Amino acid sequence: MGCSHNCDSCSGGCGEPQSLQVAANQYSSIRRVIGVVSGKGGVGKSLVTSMLAVAMTRRGYHTAILDADITGPSIPKSFGVTGTLEASEEGILPKTSATGIDMVSINFLLEHPDDPVIYRGPIIAETVKQFWSDVVWQDVDYMFVDMPPGTGDVPLTVFQSLPVDGILIVTSPQELVSMIVGKAVKMAKMMNIPLLGIIENYSYLECPDCGKKIQVFGQSRIDETAEKHGLPVLAKLPIDPRLAEAVDAGDIEGAKLPDTLRGVTTRLETLLTEEGPL
Repeated sequence: MGCSHNCDSCSGGCGEPQSLQVAANQYSSIRRVIGVVSGKGGVGKSLVTSMLAVAMTRRGYHTAILDADITGPSIPKSFGVTGTLEASEEGILPKTSATGIDMVSINFLLEHPDDPVIYRGPIIAETVKQFWSDVVWQDVDYMFVDMPPGTGDVPLTVFQSLPVDGILIVTSPQELVSMIVGKAVKMAKMMNIPLLGIIENYSYLECPDCGKKIQVFGQSRIDETAEKHGLPVLAKLPIDPRLAEAVDAGDIEGAKLPDTLRGVTTRLETLLTEEGPL
């Protein structure tokens, strides 16, 4: 109580604050952990997470997804992965997609996929930590953590408990984006989590006849917002009905991904050449 968080002038003798990070399973090996966040719901964050895992897999990396959206899990549906989690002497084993993407989601623990998850905050936070500590994540180059929107319990738990190497902020072109992005940026800075950049989803719709790019949500302000916070815009992703069809069919791995996603994959590849924390 009354802590100023300035240890130099403190006479309390409590020393440096203890880390809240949770140890991974002793048999796990994870090179980089990337949080995918959004300030509000409905911006396609889970779709972006799925596409990034698929894109990096196609580039020859072993990827994984920790679905931290406990009350609104959608990752298993995108990949068409069903069934329940199994365990070994080493720990819980993740489910694996057709192309080798490992994943864990609360849906793999439910009797029926459409059963609601009626958990209070502390239980949700503990579940996310167990997905990290109790699951055997073997030889993973990139783990993507799909987080629920906002700045509540789960993002706080992930930022404090997992060794997050950086976050990607997913947003959409609406004008209120500036405020929403600002909240996510400020939270990440308060938690000392590196910001990798912004991904604008639903940026435009490409006419199938003439190729004209139609800005369905009006003129984008993402460049102004990104400049304000000193962040790069890594990709502007189009509205693509074919992607929606692929997700509904559980075949995101077979879909053609937007060419504009390359800016993100290039940034992610540089992380493997950087030693230690970013």
